[in-house]
Amino acid sequence: MSRSVIATLLLAAIGTIPVAAMEPLYVKNLSPVAGLSGLPSQRDAATAESGTLAVALHSSLASHYVADSSSDEFLNLDGETLRFALELRYGLADNWDVQLEVPWLDHSGGHLDDLIDDWHDFWGMSDGGRSDVPNDLLDYRYDTLGGAGFSLQDDASGLGDISLSLSHAFYSRDNSVASLVLGYKFSTGDEDDFLGSGGDDAFVALRFSGPQLSDLPLSWHGQVGYLRAGDSDILGDVQEQDLWFAGLAMDWRVADRWSIILQVDSHAAPADSDITALGDDAVMATVGVRWRFAQDWSVDASVVEDIRVETAPDVTFQTSLRYRPGP
Repeated sequence: MSRSVIATLLLAAIGTIPVAAMEPLYVKNLSPVAGLSGLPSQRDAATAESGTLAVALHSSLASHYVADSSSDEFLNLDGETLRFALELRYGLADNWDVQLEVPWLDHSGGHLDDLIDDWHDFWGMSDGGRSDVPNDLLDYRYDTLGGAGFSLQDDASGLGDISLSLSHAFYSRDNSVASLVLGYKFSTGDEDDFLGSGGDDAFVALRFSGPQLSDLPLSWHGQVGYLRAGDSDILGDVQEQDLWFAGLAMDWRVADRWSIILQVDSHAAPADSDITALGDDAVMATVGVRWRFAQDWSVDASVVEDIRVETAPDVTFQTSLRYRPGP
């Protein structure tokens, strides 16, 4: 069978699948500080069908290790974050939907340190000093000469900050969709236990989803936006409240039920700091696979790496189970 015939068959198969079925991976920066902001994950620009409810359950497990200092700052982030999020989308009307996200978080010493140390040793990679401290330890600390700082050494878990957003698909043509999103994050999580930021955040975003403009079985998604962060005592006077965020994802449909997804996510630094983990813009790369195992159902598995080292967790493992009824 010729390559042109194969490409035609793949494109025909893709044409029967709604753009929404090829949405980006759910990715959050779970760094203990950046992870508390209301920065939204990428999603498809297409809205849920009017009158239908889409449901997703996301899980993320991130390992942290940062030990850094400057002339007037000291930061230590050592531990693991486990996060679950229930996501509900409801189609309010044609081209309109509302999305509710309810997260639950757990901070602990975790169990990944041995595995990550062995990985670094196998490849001869630097571990940034991770192997010089006790394994499976929870120790979040930040101190400045100006008196700002935080500390968490005891395991903590509970409800995180709930978010609500409204999406309007204002453009739709030839399977390409663009939407405008307004969102709000409520300070429902306990700030002292790093379950919430302690402040309400608001954001606006533009999103795009559409097929590759060539004979390739690819679809693309992107977002760009601005978030205004509410006051947080965790960072105090060094907190940055005007944050940009952006992302780009590519879904490569390799078979009828399978896709490989490559994704990049980035956002502004959460603090005015000379320490990389707080003061540098974050860049993350994600590689994942999606299996559409039944009608309207899919499951994702992915791994997130900090392309700009220390601006995100060393590694994050993520899975998502999705149900989204078709038209």
